[in-house]
Amino acid sequence: MADKSAHKAKTRARILDEAAAAIRSSGAQGISVAELMKRAGLTHGGFYAHFSSRDDLVAHAIDRMFQDSAMMVARFLGDTPDLGAFIDYYLSETAYRMVERGCPLPGLSGEAGRMPPAARTRFAQGVGGFRDGIERALEALGKADSATLASSVMAELVGAMTLARSMPDDGAALAFLDASRRGLRERIGLA
Repeated sequence: MADKSAHKAKTRARILDEAAAAIRSSGAQGISVAELMKRAGLTHGGFYAHFSSRDDLVAHAIDRMFQDSAMMVARFLGDTPDLGAFIDYYLSETAYRMVERGCPLPGLSGEAGRMPPAARTRFAQGVGGFRDGIERALEALGKADSATLASSVMAELVGAMTLARSMPDDGAALAFLDASRRGLRERIGLA
């Protein structure tokens, strides 16, 4: 029985990983259950052994995406926060090219308001965790009104990546990220 439970958990995790990647690149409305299951190497019929509905899948995939982001935030903004390194990474070419595995905020912020209620709730929780990590780093730097500044820094990071990914020319996009990175570091005193 334990083997069956372990197999089911591994299969569910594989579905969630594929759903998270697909949603990051195509949006929550851009995936179908049949396409997702095919992408995961599974049959469509097995979907309902793991999720009650497509909306249930989307909500859990949002959780999965923010678990990945929480690891990234913890790596840079954990016990010994390094906000400069976090900004450098977030606005890097590496992050720019990691559409299917990177932070969900640049790709999904514009569509979050149209997601099913459970997914919107989880998205808001993820945004809060991201902002809280930035706020703790700003507090460690002794910045006044760190809560307000954290919201502004987060908006600038996400906005810069969103706009860069919308540009048809990689060179222009990377130059835009570089300018944003330098400007943000200067604005908060990390230049």
